[in-house]
Amino acid sequence: MPLRNRIAYAFLAPYLLIFATFWLWPIINSFLISFQNTRVNPWRFSLTVNWGRLVADPAFYNALYNTLIILVIQVPVMIALATVMAVLLNSPLLKARPLYRFAFFAPVVVGEVAYAAVFRLMFSIDFGIINKLIGSVGLPPVSWFDNGTAAMALVIIAVTWRWAGYNAIIILAGLQSIPGDVYEAATLDRVGKVQQFFHITLPLLKPIILFCVVLSVIGTMQLFTEPFLITNRGGPGGATETLGLLLYRQGFTSLNFGYASAIAYTIAALAVAISLLNLFIGREAK
Repeated sequence: MPLRNRIAYAFLAPYLLIFATFWLWPIINSFLISFQNTRVNPWRFSLTVNWGRLVADPAFYNALYNTLIILVIQVPVMIALATVMAVLLNSPLLKARPLYRFAFFAPVVVGEVAYAAVFRLMFSIDFGIINKLIGSVGLPPVSWFDNGTAAMALVIIAVTWRWAGYNAIIILAGLQSIPGDVYEAATLDRVGKVQQFFHITLPLLKPIILFCVVLSVIGTMQLFTEPFLITNRGGPGGATETLGLLLYRQGFTSLNFGYASAIAYTIAALAVAISLLNLFIGREAK
């Protein structure tokens, strides 16, 4: 190996050592643990105890169903909203654009516990502002934390509020990379603004939107904060329990690390599969 390469690897060695110790080895070890019965002492190798339970566990299918419901509803709504926000933020008619960009991005940097507490207060059936607004139009108050459908809607609203602005900033960067000459030529050809959006802006934004979709899919498959903090650990009655919350419950409440590792690898495999499907659909739609 040339001296220059040895020097380069010497500089990389500290990072590679830390990566192998705190990332690579835990990933490999958790995969090995998924094939062990961790409910006995000492742990024993068992090919089917965790993966066999996963296939037949109603709690797993409930968590998978809830996660997919959030994925199918929340991600398209959030991406559509983020695209509209990005277009508005990119408008030259908008004054104080940096202020609005910060305001839309701010939810990402808000502490998770604080944001969950605010949402619990806002959606309280007794004194929450949301129920007061609902009551002001003559509708009965909604028990957001005791009704499964309402609790699921609350999780979707919370996740959308937190991440729509983040995706809007990414899409805004894509909008600003589109040459202005394209729109000038379309305007000279008497193409309306709506047609420009659907026939110029959206096609050119497709790679950026696809990137946001993939990030959102990965994030949704790991969703934990909102059902844990806002709907009180996946309540009511497991109606908002996600795969991430089920993993936490098995690993850190029941201390069943083998089953938790099997769930973790299932989440990773599903996230990769759905992301690859999105990439394939996006490529075929070009």
